[in-house]
Amino acid sequence: MITSLTVLLLAGGALIGFLLAVLGAGGSILLLPLLVSGAALPSKAAVPLSLLVVTLLALGNVGPYIRRRQVAIQPALVLGLPALAGSWIGGSLVKAGLIPEEMQLGIFTAAALLASWLLNRRSALKHPPQHARPTGLPVALAIQGVLVGLLTGVAGVGGGFAIVPALVLLAGLPMQLASGTSLLLISLNSLVAFAAQGHWPAAHLPLMLPLIGGGAIGAIIGQRLAPHLPEVRLRQGFSALLIGSALLTGFEAWQRHKHSHPGLRDQSFLPLPPWPIHEWTHLPVPVAQQPFSTNTHCQQAKSE
Repeated sequence: MITSLTVLLLAGGALIGFLLAVLGAGGSILLLPLLVSGAALPSKAAVPLSLLVVTLLALGNVGPYIRRRQVAIQPALVLGLPALAGSWIGGSLVKAGLIPEEMQLGIFTAAALLASWLLNRRSALKHPPQHARPTGLPVALAIQGVLVGLLTGVAGVGGGFAIVPALVLLAGLPMQLASGTSLLLISLNSLVAFAAQGHWPAAHLPLMLPLIGGGAIGAIIGQRLAPHLPEVRLRQGFSALLIGSALLTGFEAWQRHKHSHPGLRDQSFLPLPPWPIHEWTHLPVPVAQQPFSTNTHCQQAKSE
């Protein structure tokens, strides 16, 4: 039986597969909001399921880029190895329960907005690199790798939306070369983060079928269109996608925080306590205003 959720997952999977094929990113940045908001999964189940699906779709899309020799090995190593370490650390923090759900979604939102701004800067759009520069910024790229890995482990994203801007802006790669390199790093990064979290979402594995099926269809279409799409339009479309996903996830984080703390919005309207205000200011209360106490009355009767 085909349900509305199945249709939603098929359409979402197709869009995710298309974006991975064309941009080398965008899979988990859409998949996590789809699972959290659309399928109403808790982040404990949505994060590992997202990592598993993105790993499989990234591996399925990286083949054409390898055949076209659009994978940069040196930047992949400089960025990828620190990212793997960061993924393990981030996944271990989540496994230990040190990162609450609202913080996971909030980190995702902030990172998506930052990546959109970096990729959509006026200078980057006017002068996109056409060839990889022989010199790069290995230290900055390695630091970015650690941050991407932490983001993958904590927020359950493959990191492509942060890897692509890093490869374009720091390593000087053209968009197509950055996309192919990103797919390779996404698959490895997501797999390490999934292993670090140590949670197998067995109850929700049936949701993978429409996601993978739709992703395969989207990947076929995207692989045919990828060599013919202009780079500036790819950047603009990717930035718009980042902003939309960030807003959706941020709203979901706010809703979950509000429901988990229902008394916060009513605290300003709490009535004053019944005891005299003097107890707040530590001033002595006049005897006439002291409340009647049974124990005090009994003690006075005995003394008489």
